[in-house]
Parts: sequence; structure tokens; C-alpha cells
Amino acid sequence: MSHSLNAALVGYGFAGKTFHAPFLSTTPGLSLSWVVSSDSAKVQADLPGCRVGSLEQVLADGSVDLVVIATPNDTHAPLARQALLAGKHVVIDKPFALDLAEAAELVELARKQQRLLSIFHNRRWDGDFLTVRRLIAEGTLGQIAQFESHFDRYRPEVRQRWREAGGPGSGLWFDLGPHVLDQALQLFGQPNWLQADLSGQRPGALADDYFHVVLGYGEMRVILHGSCLVSATMPRFVIHGSQGSFVKFGMDVQEDQLKLGKRPPAADWGLDSEPGQLSRIVDGQLQQQSLTGEAGDYGAYYRGVCAAIRGEGDNPVPATEALAVMALLDLARESNRLGQRLSCQKLSD
Repeated sequence: MSHSLNAALVGYGFAGKTFHAPFLSTTPGLSLSWVVSSDSAKVQADLPGCRVGSLEQVLADGSVDLVVIATPNDTHAPLARQALLAGKHVVIDKPFALDLAEAAELVELARKQQRLLSIFHNRRWDGDFLTVRRLIAEGTLGQIAQFESHFDRYRPEVRQRWREAGGPGSGLWFDLGPHVLDQALQLFGQPNWLQADLSGQRPGALADDYFHVVLGYGEMRVILHGSCLVSATMPRFVIHGSQGSFVKFGMDVQEDQLKLGKRPPAADWGLDSEPGQLSRIVDGQLQQQSLTGEAGDYGAYYRGVCAAIRGEGDNPVPATEALAVMALLDLARESNRLGQRLSCQKLSD
């Protein structure tokens, strides 16, 4: 396959416009040829010359290699199924289905169709996460005892949008849970057990807007926390180990850069101006230092997708890996319903 890969983007809401279109338009060897949207004027204003049409038109176009699905969560699996049956490679925004069973059916279909199925877990390429991953891999903090991942916001009013409407796939856990779960799995693998507390705390909440999920790995604890009612400045990561601790405030900057219209390869792309705080015990003495983090690189995802389709590299986020995220999303809902700690052993069998 020597030609530039042609991509079609299905959905031009926040995710499609902010996270997908910029990279589908700028990744070498990849061209954004179609957008499926009901707002043609909005698309044409941002992407002059790009064709806007229906999913049926996209799937009938033999020149389209890749279909990217960035629609509401409850439509991910049905749309992906249509695209795979039409012989297209498929990228799906997270979470890629409403439950594990639906996700597993897509994985099997992609296998039968011999098409790439990849899930957009872009926060594997957050700069702060890349820094955390390096510190843990290098053993800088020693044996990890406690890992906290916070994804907090201050949005005290319930908004009129599908993510908060209480329907299938809505709520903060399905919005941010896939990010923090995927990162935890990348660092530590499958936990032994999980205990989850999900709640709707804001007046008029129709879906969960708070989650506190604990993953157990032997003696180590991984704490995943998100809330819409946090006005204070809280750390993004807190990690304690036998030889030191690392605390990082502030979010990865790439989302804000994309909202401002910046695109890679801008000189400051992905560079975080807020260093983390590394504390270590060296020769019995506490030493503290500011640690400048890695640069974030969401573009690595679509470069990897292109390489995988061409047979020149691995799928950057195989759907089989994302199945583990779906399993824990489901298990957390069950843990919350029962009010119990649940074993993850069956998920590994």
C-alpha cells in the first residue's frame, strides 16, 4: 500500500473536532477525505474542501481505508460493525462499546474481516503519564506502594448534553474512567481486585459525576478518582514508593493547545510548564527536586495506526488490550451496585 491512506471521520462534535480531525489532517501519509456530520457549514469552515456526507456514502467509497468513529458512546459499536463489514479499518473513540460482551463481538468481527480495530486511548501519550511511566520503569521510586490518579473538574451545573443525560454510556465513569483505567493497566497490569464508589452528587444529576475506584495489587493500592465538584487545585498524580515519591499538578497541555488551534509540530507542542516534585531518600537524607516532564505526543497514535495498516508496525492500541478496560468498567459498576470488593480473577481466566 503506497498511496496516502484516506480517512473518514464519523462525528464532528467535541471529540471529532478537537482530538481527531487535527491529527487526521496533519499526520504524514494520512488524508482526511470525508466527515459524516449533520452540520456541513461547521465542517467546511474548519476543513475547507473536505467532503461532508452520510455514513452510507463513506462506506460505499472504495478509496476510504480508515473510518474513525467519534460519536456518542451508545453508537460506537453499531457504527464500527457497519464499517468493519464494509471492509474498512476502524478507530473508535473510548469506550469502544457499552459493555464487555458488545466489545468482544467487535474484536471477533475485526478478526474475521482481517481489518485493524484500534481504540483511541490517547492519554497513553500525555506528557505527565509518559514521565510517570519512565520513573516507574527506571525504578526511581523503588517498590510502588500507592499510586493515585486524579481527574477532577469543577462543573457544578448539569449541562444539556448526552454525556450527562443518564442514557447508556453516559456519566463521568464512562467518560474519564477509560483513561485512568487504561493508564493503570499499562503500568501495572491486571489487578487482583476492585472496589468502586460511583455517585451523582450535583443537584439534578442524571448520571454519575463522581467516582472513587481502588485497585488492589497485592500490598500495592491504585486509587482512581474523578469528580465534577472539585474547585481546589488537586494533584494529577501522587505516587509513593520505597525510595521516594512523585507529585504532579496540572493536566497535560495538549487538549488546551488543540482548543486554541495549535497543531504539531509547533515548537512548544506538548511541553508542560509545570514540573513535578520528586522526593527521594539518598544516603538517609531527603532530597527534593523539580522534575521537568516528557513532552506529550498524541500524534504518535495516528502515526502508529498508519504504520499498522501498512504492515510496518504494531497497532498502537489493539482492541484486545481495550477489552481489559471494558471488563474493569463493567466490574466497577457491579462493585458499586453491590457495595462490595470484587475479584478480578475471572477477568484473567
